[in-house]
Amino acid sequence: MNALLDLFLVVKNVLLAFFVSWVQFFIPETPKCVRGEIVLITGAGSGVGQGIAVEFASLGAVTVLWDINEKRLQETAKLISDVGGQCFTYICDVSDRRQVKQTGDAVKSEVGDVTILVNNAGVVYGKKLLELKDEQIERTFGVNLLAHIWTTKQFLPSMLENNHGHIVNIGSSCGLVGVSHLVDYSASKFGVTGFTQTLNYEIHFSGHDGVFTTLVSPSHIRTDMFSGCEMAYPALLPTLELKPTVDRIMQAILTNEHEVYIPRMVCVMAALKQMLPVSVMYEIMQFFQADRFMESFTGRQEEPVACQQGK
Repeated sequence: MNALLDLFLVVKNVLLAFFVSWVQFFIPETPKCVRGEIVLITGAGSGVGQGIAVEFASLGAVTVLWDINEKRLQETAKLISDVGGQCFTYICDVSDRRQVKQTGDAVKSEVGDVTILVNNAGVVYGKKLLELKDEQIERTFGVNLLAHIWTTKQFLPSMLENNHGHIVNIGSSCGLVGVSHLVDYSASKFGVTGFTQTLNYEIHFSGHDGVFTTLVSPSHIRTDMFSGCEMAYPALLPTLELKPTVDRIMQAILTNEHEVYIPRMVCVMAALKQMLPVSVMYEIMQFFQADRFMESFTGRQEEPVACQQGK
């Protein structure tokens, strides 16, 4: 009898959740006010991180900018000053958990409790597995995945204590469907996907309904992180322009979306991968020329470090 009652309640709640999701799909929630919120963005020196920082500053948030490149940080700080925003800059290698702890403590002391954390820093080398140095593989996982964990452990406790906060993890379409020459990058981004989804479950079931997570999975963005790469058949899977992508990410954050795929075709590809035989996915990947996507890759001119996301 108890099993039947539980089943009835589950079906009712599932149908209600579907209904609410469809309503929100056509009628998005009203964006939340972030004026006065303390927003920390990693990899804020350029690209997506820089764009998100400027958008938050223009909405009245206090921005805390982390990057390993001081020159790029100052460029972002100048842009924020131009829109009348307030920011604090910190040099931090987010792959180093000790630096994250020390710099995080400094932020708490000098600025206050971070209420919105945007984990955006990332690196890419664009080589086959056997061409990668061990140190490059370690850095890929350190910046792209472990940094998300270290920063979340640093700033999540105060969010839970106040039942107010938001963790935003910039993942990748490669964290849903892998690409050749990106074994280390894709594996790290699969980790970001799993980490964010599971973290969301932990927060939800702990009863903290004022703390949110957002997983962002974009395709290839036209930034210098993936310089030289171009998508085949852009009508189906276009290369993303920076400003519209930042706008879509901001919309997702301000309306507390749990997951956002940019473009929506990314979600379709991920679903197909789960349903179709591997041999069929070979053909689909070749159709989109995913096996040759990295052949023209040039990337940044300097050694890739904690920078913005690009795919």
